Amino acid sequence: MQEREVILSLRDVSKKYYGVPAIENISFDIYKGEIFGIVGENGAGKSTLIKTVAGAIPANGGEIWFKGEKLELKSPYEAISKGIGVVYQEFNLFPNLMVYENIFFGVELKKNGLLDRRKMIEESKKILAELGFDFDVRSRVSDLSPAFQQATEVAKCINHQVELIIMDEPSAPLTEKEVDQMFKVVRKLNDSGITIIYISHKLKEIMDLTDRVSVLRDGHYITTFVTKETTENELIKNMVGREITDIYPEKVYSDQDVILRVNGLNSDKVHDVSFELRKGEVLGFGGLVGAGRTETMRLLYGADKKDSGTIILNGKEVTINSPTDAISNGIGLIPEDRKAHGLILNKDIYLNCLLPSLKRYSNNGFIDFKTSKKDIGEYYDRLKIKATGQDQLCLNLSGGNQQKVVLEKWLLKDCEVLILDEPTRGIDVGTKQEIYQLIKDLALSGKGVIVISSEMPELIGVSHRILVMHEGRITGELTGDDITQEAIMTLAS
Repeated sequence: MQEREVILSLRDVSKKYYGVPAIENISFDIYKGEIFGIVGENGAGKSTLIKTVAGAIPANGGEIWFKGEKLELKSPYEAISKGIGVVYQEFNLFPNLMVYENIFFGVELKKNGLLDRRKMIEESKKILAELGFDFDVRSRVSDLSPAFQQATEVAKCINHQVELIIMDEPSAPLTEKEVDQMFKVVRKLNDSGITIIYISHKLKEIMDLTDRVSVLRDGHYITTFVTKETTENELIKNMVGREITDIYPEKVYSDQDVILRVNGLNSDKVHDVSFELRKGEVLGFGGLVGAGRTETMRLLYGADKKDSGTIILNGKEVTINSPTDAISNGIGLIPEDRKAHGLILNKDIYLNCLLPSLKRYSNNGFIDFKTSKKDIGEYYDRLKIKATGQDQLCLNLSGGNQQKVVLEKWLLKDCEVLILDEPTRGIDVGTKQEIYQLIKDLALSGKGVIVISSEMPELIGVSHRILVMHEGRITGELTGDDITQEAIMTLAS
């Protein structure tokens, strides 16, 4: 059997932050022309590893070899010039520049000493057409959908003639239809001879797309599988170091008093939405992306202005014109975009958790640091947050641990109603199981919980009752055995 050509080789690659290892002695090879998966829990070291390969951060030890050459990269630009491109989950584009300007950034075409914009526009159209996309390359990147932004990232890599593309959680911001298109792009790139490293928490994608897959755990390399010779359960077992059987806890629901009643909520995107939420209930909201679920919750939370409608909490009508009003009335929101709306990234864990509960820990203008740190520490331990301590900046946490911090601040606040919008997006299966158990515990303690999720198995797995939305309206309610994917999709469309 002919020996396969190694395109990328990692040898004992290590990286420490403030003396704490993020990855330690990681070694494996990637063959030219394969789709290679990397999986692991949040905090396993995946992001750190790809950033060292891409020249975004320097390794503290070990060697990286690409096409037989030892790399000592000092910047991502140097990596792309060597033939290594990265499509990050948070796109690395210039939002105020046009699509073609991003695609040709650093390799601009010129004619008679001036930028040849016509040629760059033509070439950008051609690259995108080969990927199966047709949109205006003179659009500003900030005006594009996530799918088109991702296509721009990929086109930029192709234009730089890379031979290896790393894709970090590429499906996370996409709709189901856009994911299908993204799969076609990945396969088309691979058919053209480009090697792909594909990182995802969605193990079905790993099983469907990759040739081989490596598992990381707690910053260490565990093993590599030939994908068709393994199973999702085997990957999970190696990712978390234990068997995970029932990912969704058993539903326990007691019929208690109505805690929240919403009547006739209206805005330009939400039309006559009314519903009830009971204490101890997990109420799911289903529907396609853009159905109005997030918009409804933003009205309820006071983040957007409603045109009309009433909100009744514990039998009393309340006025909510801002998130501050919502918080003071015992309503918390874990937003869809934790980075933009859930955290102050350049502040530490302690401050992020303290802010909603600041009044509780303040006395005559002074903060009770001792008590607040103790209480925050208890939730920190309960949620198993992987960090150097409460003083670590949220910017330096993995996505899963950032989500846990958002959860922690609302647990500390002890809200009566908690809204979770896409609570496990971009999160590994082990952390998902912990969050599902937490949702159950909140309901058992008498809280009212609302969950929005685009992953139907998740929505079905955690909800006692599901309301489905379409074009800003509630189109139906599902309970008991009537809660099925088919029923949700029928009402959603």
